[in-house]
Amino acid sequence: MSRVNFFLLLFVYTIAVVYLASTTPISPHEAKLFFTDYGFVATPMHAGVLLLEKIHLGPLLGIRIFFLLFGFFSIFLYYHIAKIYLEREDDRRLATVIYMLLPGIITALTLANISILVIPVVLLFLLAYDRGWIWAQALLMLILFVIHDASVIFFISIFIYAMMRKKISLMVLSGFFLILSAITLRGVEIGGRPAGYFPDLFGLYAALFSPLLFIYFFYTMYRILLREEKNILWYISFFALLSSLILSVRQRVDLTDFAPYVVISVVLMLETFYRSFRIRLPEYRRWYRAGFVSVMLVLVLSSLTIVFHEVFFSLMSNPKKHFASKLYEPYWLAEKLKKEGIHCYDIFDSRVTTQLRFYGIDSCKK
Repeated sequence: MSRVNFFLLLFVYTIAVVYLASTTPISPHEAKLFFTDYGFVATPMHAGVLLLEKIHLGPLLGIRIFFLLFGFFSIFLYYHIAKIYLEREDDRRLATVIYMLLPGIITALTLANISILVIPVVLLFLLAYDRGWIWAQALLMLILFVIHDASVIFFISIFIYAMMRKKISLMVLSGFFLILSAITLRGVEIGGRPAGYFPDLFGLYAALFSPLLFIYFFYTMYRILLREEKNILWYISFFALLSSLILSVRQRVDLTDFAPYVVISVVLMLETFYRSFRIRLPEYRRWYRAGFVSVMLVLVLSSLTIVFHEVFFSLMSNPKKHFASKLYEPYWLAEKLKKEGIHCYDIFDSRVTTQLRFYGIDSCKK
């Protein structure tokens, strides 16, 4: 990808995600965090609202402004991560573009969530590891331990990698945080009984990557496992994927526990593809080109579905089946109540009550 096309796409992308963050109604999860939590996600939400109130910008952008900034910082970092694994400048830009276009990344930039805070920390860790800065690795592990309850997945991956590569200092460091996680009882919640959530998890991953790209991601992880060099990035993504698949046999998996460690593998997919593509003579590359175009086309369509998701409400016979209906229905209800001069409303669903509260519609019982 040329430099001009890259920056042109980045400009359009910036407009699109800022527009989404400014106009997409608050989600049930965001509303719950905003009114009931004071953690590492809720604090930037409140700070953003206070900041943008002074310049008369809407509260929707306010609760998401810091997450947008973290998201763009992660894109900047991802380009530098691509430099470690890809030699050609065009390949690095393409890897960054694919990362940007992942539906999971667009959603993470648009809605306030923990994933977009975790990803930059993981990317900074990879950069620190590449440069051999053990003090920075320790600091970033500490930050990850503090902000992400499921960081134990990351520590397990790093510990196994360090043990296999005989990296003593890294093994001691990751082992320390594993023990600390066990002592403080921080980690992924494990429970339930065999119930068959395995297909559901595949559907979530397909939505996170786009269907064809997820298939290629799965193939890349498997191929590297069998025949190629396993670097630290592969260990992080592979063990996050494996852990989620094992847990999905017994329980419904929260994808935000695993997504930050999985989506960073885009550069590995591109590296694997070009390794197979470029060793072949031009006349034998046709099927590889066709496959690449198909994957990219589905990825772009998946991304556009998110960007223009509001348009699909008017095209559906039953809007309640729309994937964003839980965001828009409370917003439409609040607008209707305000037009009728009603400023309180009671509904059985507590999640909707919290969303209505954000729009200024309190509970009448209160």
